[in-house]
Amino acid sequence: MPISPYITGLRAHIGHDLLLLPGASGVVRDDDGRILLIRRSDNGRWSLPAGMIDPGEQPAAAALREIEEETGVIAEIDRLGGVAMHEAQYPNGDRCEYLAVWFRCRAVGGEARPDGDETLEVRWFAPDELPEVGELTTLRIKTTADPDGPPWFAQPGETYTELGRRHGL
Repeated sequence: MPISPYITGLRAHIGHDLLLLPGASGVVRDDDGRILLIRRSDNGRWSLPAGMIDPGEQPAAAALREIEEETGVIAEIDRLGGVAMHEAQYPNGDRCEYLAVWFRCRAVGGEARPDGDETLEVRWFAPDELPEVGELTTLRIKTTADPDGPPWFAQPGETYTELGRRHGL
């Protein structure tokens, strides 16, 4: 995955220490209700299109940018899906805590294709035929299933493990 110059500069100062970063993603559905997933180039796993929010960028704009960059699909946002914190550690030792914002989106154009950099494969999946995905992807899909559902958020004091239990993950 390409690293933004902003993060490269921060890492030069703090090394592998924990870094708080803002991220945005979209659960994109087509007219048939299928969900757009990417197979990531860094770990080979299926996931939702997602990425860092750049300084000065709104989360919604970041989600739509990442969707188009990683998949070729042009999307519009239907509603806020949710917000939660989650920690990640990368093979190089970098530790991050992400403030993740996700949206329920619909495809309005473009053509699904991998970007050749961050994504190895891009495919549409029926909700009952999803490949194996991680807990966060499952949480985001579940919390955006209802087109009129309320935005989801972690309750005060709720940990990542409790999030998974609350959603049967």
